[in-house]
Amino acid sequence: MPSLVEWLGFLTGAACVWLVVQRNVWNYPVGIANCLFFLVLFTRSRLYGDAGLQIVYIILNAHGWYLWLRGGPTHTGLTITRSGPRLLLLMGAFVVAATFGLRTVLRMAGGAAPWMDALTTALSLAAQILQNRKKLEHWWFWITADIFYVYLYIARDLWLTSVLYAVFLAMCIVGLRTWRAELRK
Repeated sequence: MPSLVEWLGFLTGAACVWLVVQRNVWNYPVGIANCLFFLVLFTRSRLYGDAGLQIVYIILNAHGWYLWLRGGPTHTGLTITRSGPRLLLLMGAFVVAATFGLRTVLRMAGGAAPWMDALTTALSLAAQILQNRKKLEHWWFWITADIFYVYLYIARDLWLTSVLYAVFLAMCIVGLRTWRAELRK
């Protein structure tokens, strides 16, 4: 049975992703609340990579909040843009290196699923970095991560959270389409 913390994570997570789809800057404070709930949940489940990721997310959410409000060329909000090949290659290399590095750390910490936990953590960090810069391609990183997250959370008996990540996956597909349409305008 899902705990109160898992329910609160579910509700704030769904609200956060929906706000990103809508390109609404309020996704960041809601995202910070979501991170706090998931920090508790993942620590209890011994998913230490995902738990540690929540601390990093709090910092990245604060940074993204600033960028979306004041990160443009004239200190105005950012607009949606595409990532160049160099940035995507850099993010891909980051995902590979971070996955291998984190896997080792998570094994030593006694993590429940070191490979999958490391991969989803690395993909999520890359996605958040690109999202903070309002890059269209961040959606592909989230979609990939969410596919793996659904499996991981089912394997750890976090059924409500696995449903949430399936909802995230669907919302990411909608977000990709919405942002693409906005970019074409």
